[in-house]
Amino acid sequence: MIRLLAAAGLVVSSLAAANAQTPVKDWPQRNVTMILPLGPGSGVDITTRLLADKLSAKWGKPVVVENRPGGDAIVAINAFVSANDDHTFLMAPTSTFTAHPLLHQKLPYQQDDLVPIARATNTIIAIGVPASLGVNTLADFVKLAKEKPGQLNYAGTTGAVDFVVSGWLKDAKIDVPKIPYKDGVQALNDLAENRIQIYGAAYAIMRPQVASGKVKVLAVMNTQRVPALPDIPTAKEAGFDSLSLDGLVGLFGSKKMSPELRDRIAADVIEAASDPDVIKKLTPMGQVVRPGPAAEFAAEIDAQRKRIAESAKLAAGK
Repeated sequence: MIRLLAAAGLVVSSLAAANAQTPVKDWPQRNVTMILPLGPGSGVDITTRLLADKLSAKWGKPVVVENRPGGDAIVAINAFVSANDDHTFLMAPTSTFTAHPLLHQKLPYQQDDLVPIARATNTIIAIGVPASLGVNTLADFVKLAKEKPGQLNYAGTTGAVDFVVSGWLKDAKIDVPKIPYKDGVQALNDLAENRIQIYGAAYAIMRPQVASGKVKVLAVMNTQRVPALPDIPTAKEAGFDSLSLDGLVGLFGSKKMSPELRDRIAADVIEAASDPDVIKKLTPMGQVVRPGPAAEFAAEIDAQRKRIAESAKLAAGK
C-alpha cells in the first residue's frame, strides 16, 4: 500500500510539474510548436515558417510548424487545446473559427480556450469576377444582377467570407443564387471560365487567374486599402460596407500561460513580423504584414464575430 501511495504521489507530482507555469525568464525550456489549420504552401503557412525561423533564433529552441488541415479548422484547434501547455500555440486566420457558432450546434472547445497573443498579418480578401463579364466595379455588378435576376451565380465556401458575401447580396437587394463549393480552387477555375460570376477569396489563390487576365478584382473586403493593390478600392470605399471583412491572422496561446509570458511572446512575434526581410517575402503572398498586440487583436476578433453575425441575419432575411 505504501509503495502504491508513493507511486501515485510521483505521478501527481509529475503531472503538477508538467502543468506548472514556466517562469518567463526560463521560457522556452523545450521545442515550441505552432499548429496551423491550413496545409503547406498557404499564405499563413509561409508566414508562420518565416516567423518560426526568426523566433527560433531568438529563443534558442526549435520552433516546429505542424499543419493540421481539415474538419473546418476543428482538427487543429482540438490539437492545440488538448496540448494545454505554454509551449504549444495556434497560428490561424480568425475567419477559420469566428463563424463556428453559426455552423456547428456543438463545439469541442470554448471560445476562451483561444487566447489572443499577437496579430501577425492581414490576409487580402478579394472580390473577383470573370474578366469576360465586362464589369469594372461592384456597382456595375449590382446593376447587372438587377438586370438579370437569378441569372448570375456566386461561389459559396463554408465560413466567414461566405456569410459576409451572402449578407451583402441581400443588403444590395440582388438575386444571385449560391453554388456551394468545398474546394476554393475549383470555384476559382469556374469563376475564370464564367461558370460562376462572383467569388470572395484570399487574393493569394486568386492572383494567378488575375495575372492570366481571366479574373478581375473589383474590390478588397479588407477595411483598409491594400498597399500592394493601390488601385483596388475597399468594399466600403466602393459603397458597400456590408461586404467588409478583415482577414486577421495571429497567434493564440493556452489559458494557463501567465500574462507576463504572453506579453513577452507577443513582443517577440511583433519584432519578428516587423523584420524587413519578412515583409518583403510576405507582401507578394497576399499578406499585409500588420503586427499588433493582444488587446488590438482581441478587439478586432470581437468586431469580426459581430460582423459575421450581422451578415448571417441579413442572409436569412432577418
